Amino acid sequence: MSRRILIAAAAALSLAIGIPAMSFAQAPAAAPADALSDPSFKGAEVIAFMGVKPGQKVAEIVAGRFVRALSQAVGPKGKLYAVLPAEVVKAHPDLVGGLNKTAADPAYANIVVSTPPVNAMDLPKGLDGVFIRQNYHDLYDKFMGPADVPAFNKAVYAALKPGGVYVILDHADAPGTGLAGTEGRHRIDEARVKEDVLAAGFKLDGESSILANPSDDHSKFVFHPSIRGKTDQFLLRFKKPK
Repeated sequence: MSRRILIAAAAALSLAIGIPAMSFAQAPAAAPADALSDPSFKGAEVIAFMGVKPGQKVAEIVAGRFVRALSQAVGPKGKLYAVLPAEVVKAHPDLVGGLNKTAADPAYANIVVSTPPVNAMDLPKGLDGVFIRQNYHDLYDKFMGPADVPAFNKAVYAALKPGGVYVILDHADAPGTGLAGTEGRHRIDEARVKEDVLAAGFKLDGESSILANPSDDHSKFVFHPSIRGKTDQFLLRFKKPK
């Protein structure tokens, strides 16, 4: 049965039983899937890889689908800094409203939302972890400025306490492609990410293939219907030396 027929039938039924009609189009939108509600994000595994513990202070940059999960992981005695760069807010103004709504929920009172320019992150000092998911490649894209990536990584380094971790999850591009796919396919060569982050003083501390997909040949835009939600993704953990 088509959606149009369903809407008409629902409206007719509402009138028949005396309830004011409201079309499906007017019904409240469902909350976007996130690391708590959708198993495909592998939220528990990603957070375990990060090593997040109750009471810690963690920042998610370009905060989104892991906000609630990370908030729960650090617990009421911890703090989650949900950072949405001003450049992202300008391109997607609806996102900050969703973050503020979550932070206003008493169940997520440990969330602090901020919207600084990407080149002036001003992260709190003494963080236990910083996470950026599927957006590291965007630092090189036009809508981000592009960002001063070396300065960005050094700002993350400065914000972390010794032994703190910087975790990057992103869509993989083919080896050797470097930055060729960041704008068009929204992918980045894993080797380039390692090169960037190691240059900021970090040590590579762990790699995970939990979101890898060998059948992805890296040639498609990540939102192409044939690959969306199934891209080959790398997960890297870097540590600030003690």
